Amino acid sequence: MTLDPRFDDVHSAGEARRAAREGVGVALATSAYGISFGALAVASGLDVWQTCVMSLLMFTGGSQFAFVGVIGAGGLAAAPAAIASAALLGVRNVAYGMRMSPVIGSGFWRRAAAAQFTIDESTAVSLAQTTHHARTVGFWVTGIGIYIGWNLSTLAGALLGDVLGDPRAYGLDAAAAAAFLALLWPRLRRRQPIVVGIAAAAIATVLTPVLMPGLPVIIAATVAIVVGWFNWLGSDDPIGSAEDEPRDVAEREGLP
Repeated sequence: MTLDPRFDDVHSAGEARRAAREGVGVALATSAYGISFGALAVASGLDVWQTCVMSLLMFTGGSQFAFVGVIGAGGLAAAPAAIASAALLGVRNVAYGMRMSPVIGSGFWRRAAAAQFTIDESTAVSLAQTTHHARTVGFWVTGIGIYIGWNLSTLAGALLGDVLGDPRAYGLDAAAAAAFLALLWPRLRRRQPIVVGIAAAAIATVLTPVLMPGLPVIIAATVAIVVGWFNWLGSDDPIGSAEDEPRDVAEREGLP
């Protein structure tokens, strides 16, 4: 039995319930964004079934929007550029997979299933929790919830695109960003994460108009890598503190 009352069985169950609630909330917000994708994909020239298959198999919103955006601007002749843009945005999921590996655990089928649900939102909700069990619950609830909701809303958007008109008029293009800000805000408690967040946002904002989709996100992510590697502005941040790592997970050497 643990001597820390914050991490007894009751607390662990409460953390898991909170993680599940956060996962459902993020899933609802992000799934609504799928209506926008479905409508834009059909408007870009894809059939309804092509749009739905893309969400079922690719299932990474940023890459999907990059693909249909390039296709919509240049037609089939732009397919190579569309694939390259989508692939660039998908690179970030490799880093997510490395970070989530200790949370998912071992087992081929478990890891194979987790690969499909390892996205921005499931990683963010999971890592926002303070116990291993809560992180696991947050990952699966968010990932599966978004997968189901995203595909349903994609179908709805593809079928009703002409009726809905411009989906951005409803603010659906801001739903995912708002959910991310809600998850990020509680973690901005010390100088280092605040500086990383501001610098990464500034770099992405400056580079987005001049670089192809995918590159600004990857370049902005290097800010966190560089700052973390040299631990700039982190002298007052205890490495491996309780605020950053779950209390019931062993030290994960060699992982980001």
